[in-house]
Amino acid sequence: MSEHEDDRPDGVREVARRHFLSIGGALGLVAFTGLTTAHALARRPPRTGAELRSEAPLPPPFQVPLPIPPVLRPVGTAGGVDRYEITQRETTAEILPGIRTPLWTYEGTFPGPTIESRRGRPVTVRHRNELPVPTVVHLHGGRTPAASDGYPTDLVLPGGWPAVQSGHHHMGGMRDPRAVETRLTRDYTFPLDQRPTLLWYHDHRMDFTAPAIWRGLAGLHLVRDDAEDALGLPSGPRELPLMISDRAFGADGTLTYPALDPALRERPGVQEPYLAGVLGDVILVNGAPWPVHEVDAVRYRLRVLNASNARHYELEAVTDDGRRLDLVQVGADQGLLAAPVVHASLPIAPAERYDLVVDFSGVPVGGRVRIVNRLGSGRTRDVMAFRVTRKAKDGSRVPHVLSADLPSWRRSDAVRVRDLSFRAGRMDGGHGWLIDGKPFDPARTDVTTRLGDVEVWRLVADVHHPVHLHLVGFRVLSRGGRPPLPHDAGLKDTVSLRPGEAAEIITRFDGYRGRYLFHCHNAEHEDMGMMANLQVT
Repeated sequence: MSEHEDDRPDGVREVARRHFLSIGGALGLVAFTGLTTAHALARRPPRTGAELRSEAPLPPPFQVPLPIPPVLRPVGTAGGVDRYEITQRETTAEILPGIRTPLWTYEGTFPGPTIESRRGRPVTVRHRNELPVPTVVHLHGGRTPAASDGYPTDLVLPGGWPAVQSGHHHMGGMRDPRAVETRLTRDYTFPLDQRPTLLWYHDHRMDFTAPAIWRGLAGLHLVRDDAEDALGLPSGPRELPLMISDRAFGADGTLTYPALDPALRERPGVQEPYLAGVLGDVILVNGAPWPVHEVDAVRYRLRVLNASNARHYELEAVTDDGRRLDLVQVGADQGLLAAPVVHASLPIAPAERYDLVVDFSGVPVGGRVRIVNRLGSGRTRDVMAFRVTRKAKDGSRVPHVLSADLPSWRRSDAVRVRDLSFRAGRMDGGHGWLIDGKPFDPARTDVTTRLGDVEVWRLVADVHHPVHLHLVGFRVLSRGGRPPLPHDAGLKDTVSLRPGEAAEIITRFDGYRGRYLFHCHNAEHEDMGMMANLQVT
């Protein structure tokens, strides 16, 4: 505890105790991730987390058709604002063939319905919470005013949830005097004055983000504009959103998750073997296990999101005769690159998005292309497959110049440089996931910056940490003192720090004033303390 801990209010003091006692023994993570020496850190990074094993019968790969999430229709468009309504509710769905799985959903589907919007045209989404616990909605990657950003204590309370003391949120000993709670419904307004890209929305409730996403609370949100439409990239049915996630299933089809409190009401955290992250043994794409999709022998645009809690992937497109197809990257988390980048394989950490073009024209009709995960083993090595069914005309193209509106911040523009560490730590007899040695506390401001300031952040990790900043996009300046890697191109909002690695990012804090967050997007790390407050003044 800090030397000033005793001066803090009871609720604030309690959060540190709660985070660390509930995570007791976590430095065993050094053993179970295999990180024992500097030499080990320099080798290919190990998996983060421990894998659950399904007890339900699993289908063979590449049998289930790839679902495409439905696009939500607005309930109104008056006044230049598109208005949507989404009900968060429990349902059951057939994920594994012939078996029903209970889910928490947006509008009854997993993934939730996709929202498609135009750059600069505001969207308001009214969320109604019919789940048994409070929820929060965060539009990941959105340039959003703080009131609609989905701060972890700004809850939508379900009917019948115990009343709270005025102006305070209380859960597990935590109080946040700035919490803004609503009952049953909340309107989130997204200006969407930002570059066209793939965003995603998910639950962001404090201490319980990981199990809520695991149960199904995730969906896609696409932003488009005229300039992107004019590029001639593959479109219509040849543009595919691909939300990749992993899960494990009990014998009765229920989703397995090692929560300390299966009701997700009071006690946060997971059982000790899973403190470094929860991995499933079933790979889902758009909610289907190892699906297959029929394609023409033409270019396709793949809008890929890693929505897994903790699993990292290294994606590769391989034909059945062993040829590797290029993954042509045209966009990153925050939109189009300046120019395409060609990859033979592509690492993708939790919450990262990649905008890819794959050309199937060289694959014979009847041929198959598998998307494999080079970091997986056994069943988790397969992701999905494409089967080429016919020749067709292809009017698409991949221009040499994709975008001219990327920010050109230089290191010399930065008004300050910050050093931030993302590490497991020991405190008060227990262990947690910490930023600069401290667990998340909504009553504390960790970083204060001024609207319009350019800053360089130097981030250092012990194990794998995908670090996400709310509100802003950033550029990766360096890794380990060397230039960024090819997949770091463009404007990002999540950077995958590898074990033992230091990376530099540069950003400008523009958009809106208010209270925002930065955190690790390994969802178990986030729930167990690895989150901090960013105040833009």
